[in-house]
Amino acid sequence: MADNKKYSTLVSNTILFAISNFSSKLVSLFIQPYLTYALESPDVMGVIKLMQSVTNLLIPVVSLGVSFAVIRFGLDKTKDKSSVFMNGLATILAGFALMLLLWPAVRLIPNAANYLVLLYLCVLASCLRTLCTQFVRARMCNRLVAVDGVLTTATLLGFYLLFLSVFDLGATGYLLALFCSDICSAVFVFLAGGCRRYFEPAKLDKALWGEMLRYCVPMIPASISFWVINASDQFYVQAMCSGYEGRTSEAWVGLLSTGYYLPQIITFVGQFFYEAWQLSAVTVEEDREAFFSKVFRVYASVLFCCAAGIVWLCQPLMNLFRADYFDAWQFVPFLVLASLCTCLNNFLNSVYVVYKKSSQSLYTMLSGAVLNLVLNYLFILWFGPVGAASASFLSLLLVFLLRARSTRGLLYIDFHPKWMLVNLGLILVEIWALFYVENWVAPVTLLTLVVCGLNFREVYSMARKLAGMVAGRLRRRRS
Repeated sequence: MADNKKYSTLVSNTILFAISNFSSKLVSLFIQPYLTYALESPDVMGVIKLMQSVTNLLIPVVSLGVSFAVIRFGLDKTKDKSSVFMNGLATILAGFALMLLLWPAVRLIPNAANYLVLLYLCVLASCLRTLCTQFVRARMCNRLVAVDGVLTTATLLGFYLLFLSVFDLGATGYLLALFCSDICSAVFVFLAGGCRRYFEPAKLDKALWGEMLRYCVPMIPASISFWVINASDQFYVQAMCSGYEGRTSEAWVGLLSTGYYLPQIITFVGQFFYEAWQLSAVTVEEDREAFFSKVFRVYASVLFCCAAGIVWLCQPLMNLFRADYFDAWQFVPFLVLASLCTCLNNFLNSVYVVYKKSSQSLYTMLSGAVLNLVLNYLFILWFGPVGAASASFLSLLLVFLLRARSTRGLLYIDFHPKWMLVNLGLILVEIWALFYVENWVAPVTLLTLVVCGLNFREVYSMARKLAGMVAGRLRRRRS
């Protein structure tokens, strides 16, 4: 019974976080095609994505990665929750004050000078929102997180339409929409989640603060390394691809960022699951190795099926975009594999979270980042802008291999390596056929079906459990 309960809890939390994120992710899937029509050209899209990448780089630096500590220590029943919240808030405010002092240096980031005030506001709003949502999640207020996800989606969509379609503010409007949506979410969660009850400056705990910082500070270079692998390709493309095939470097950045559109589906699946998984990973202590191994097999099966399906659909779905964005499909296949590796890496990172071994998260991500910097240069030099996508995949694959090895010393997980190699090999053959076989539809379709068939049992078992959970809830409501 206890064994069933821990799986049911994981499934229940996954459903809640899926509800929380589904609407926002659905909007993200629709908003990317909308942006290609709302903005003037791929060049403007390139500038937007570069600025968003800068924001994503500054967030872990400003917050010192404290959101990781807030949820980990917030889940610890021996820690005072007011102290956890106040220490997190103090960390963010101190980091933001330091960033204000570094204003002249931040201006030197390419393209940042024209949007500096908005960049700062976006960073602060994102840090505050993450603090509040991670804190209420640590208190198991999962339904509130779900409601916030829906409301945040609605406000983001409204602000996009207002600033891009009504006022036609371009890149400025895009960043302004992000800021307004995040700050509204932070205020809502702070009030609705009762965070004000924990706002007690007297509860600042220096000893706990030091413990939290020792845990989360190694996450900063780890987060920066993750950023290097996932976003530095845009800056490489901007620097190296001007005039390639008659396009500007900003246009290639715009196509590359549009190429992330379809791989987002895998990332969304991973986010739905991971937000629930990190709660179960920490709180479930009985028979942990078998629990991790079983969940990993089912999770990886879902990801492989999604990856094969997205590669199969990448060319047809690019017709949703304006015609001058169609060539972005070339970036999709290897970005799909990169997203798959990211999801698997996050799963293994949960082992480090459980045992508070954040330093191991650092060295694995740092190794991937160093490889990415080298491969980005070489692959773009040899293969053009598309080389950046395969560089990201290989770098994240290295991170997975390192984590699979290092976690063995903490927790034994059965990865079923032969099964994983077969899945990866089939998808790589599928990608080869997509690029090099003139009539690619038949072989790519067949390979997609083979991958899905290979993973059918695990995916079906998960679908049955989800259906059973939903049906049980409906029966309880009717009764």
